[in-house]
Amino acid sequence: MDDTMRETNHTLGSGSEAVLARLETYYDAVPRFSATTEEHGPFTLFVRTGQGWHYYGRPALGGPGVFTAEDVERVRARQRELGAPESFEWVHETTPGLRAAVEAAGLEVHEHPLLVLDLDGPVADTAAPEDGPEVRVLAPDDPLLPAAVALPHLAFAESGTLIGAAGPEQLAEAVKNPETEAAATRMADRIAAGRTVLAATIGPDGEPTASGCHQPVGEVSEVVAVATLPALRRQGLARRVTSHLVEDARAAGVRTVFLSASDAAVARIYESVGFRRIATALIAEPPATD
Repeated sequence: MDDTMRETNHTLGSGSEAVLARLETYYDAVPRFSATTEEHGPFTLFVRTGQGWHYYGRPALGGPGVFTAEDVERVRARQRELGAPESFEWVHETTPGLRAAVEAAGLEVHEHPLLVLDLDGPVADTAAPEDGPEVRVLAPDDPLLPAAVALPHLAFAESGTLIGAAGPEQLAEAVKNPETEAAATRMADRIAAGRTVLAATIGPDGEPTASGCHQPVGEVSEVVAVATLPALRRQGLARRVTSHLVEDARAAGVRTVFLSASDAAVARIYESVGFRRIATALIAEPPATD
């Protein structure tokens, strides 16, 4: 158990179990908008329909919670058959017995702080400061949509919070990639259907400098893909985008906003706008090879 999971054990309680149960229902619902499901013993495997990203295996909602390496192997065999990544996602505190099974099957487990912001009661002031770059929600036909979609790919290629190399010039090149056009089309469809809200800060040249999304389902929404152009980090842009997303979710009647941070340093950015750690999100996949 690493420091993140030790810290999490001290934060459980105060209604966290009820929140985690709400998140499990959310995790099961979201992929179903663009995936079919297959039940494999104690797992639900989400299988994408059409193009877009592949999904993963998760513990079946309301399932027995007992797993073996053989159960994991059966899902992996089906994922290979489908040409999908051999990937599993779950919350450690909700399904503590799964980690041993996936590790016994030879998979590597990555830990990510899971944070929530409960909008039912008093919370920290999440409003973005009035002084600063413009931040706005993008419509499906916004001309900035391709750049806002491409931006996280540049950011995640230079992970962490340190100032990096990729800036506006690299973003302009990324927008020309045919894959960006396809991804922007898929995002426009999701925005039009009400499944995703995409916000971006706008730089002096009129182009996005940071972007992020929240994905509402009922009274729960997940904040995802918040990213700043690496060359423009350390200016509070990610915090500004996150604050805008939270306020948008609040206005839409969302009660619980949550996210998974890449590491403890990133988690502290979200804690600065009122999020609190309640658990650890785990992702299992085959070990990286040279």
